[in-house]
Amino acid sequence: MQFTSEKRLDNDSVLEREFTLGEIPGILWTPASAATPAPLILLGPPPLGLRKVYPRLFARARHAVAEGYAAATIELPWSGDRPRSAAADQALADLHRALAAGGRVDDDIVDRLILPLVDKAVPEWQAILDALLALPEIGGPVGYSGGVISIGVRLGVVEPRISAAVLFAGSFVPRAIIEEARQVTIPLHVLLQWDDEGNDRQMALDLFDAFGSKEKTLNANMGGHTGVPQHAGEEGNRFFTRHLK
Repeated sequence: MQFTSEKRLDNDSVLEREFTLGEIPGILWTPASAATPAPLILLGPPPLGLRKVYPRLFARARHAVAEGYAAATIELPWSGDRPRSAAADQALADLHRALAAGGRVDDDIVDRLILPLVDKAVPEWQAILDALLALPEIGGPVGYSGGVISIGVRLGVVEPRISAAVLFAGSFVPRAIIEEARQVTIPLHVLLQWDDEGNDRQMALDLFDAFGSKEKTLNANMGGHTGVPQHAGEEGNRFFTRHLK
């Protein structure tokens, strides 16, 4: 892992460092002064490019750091300045056409869009986790927060270092991922926007039902994709306090 920039934010309380690991860019936020290694929350970004969604990610990170956590995010495959995928671009175009037509989104489109992203992003997250946990200022336990929800599901299955997850139900989910969800056993807190214009609500409910976790909570609120109320985010923070401290 190579750090490429460093700055202090929020009245010098947050240390923000951009980094690269191979071809993977990311951002790490840590408390500017901490006596002991901090627990870590991995912030799953939307696949829109870190520059575009930075304000939303930093808002989440600053709250995490204020609670004594380190927080990190990465640029997802085919997003931002990373090389594009012609197959992913075609699947995304097909998705937009299906949504514009007002019909049901075909399972094939969802599979072509989501499954290759999960297959590539999850090993990258694991490599990033290896590097982050080698830093002296970061310790366990580890939580995952955000989307793409299918990435969070796969990480919950294959990555034993993740102790708990807050998942954002805001993206289409392949049926194969719903089957994988039966193997997830860590504590879960799932946020669902009931009127999310880009989300199949029933599929999100089916996914929640499939999770094998004994402790799982669904926090559903009225409103569109970006209208998550502040109290819902605060409840997610309390969830991590119970499971990561």
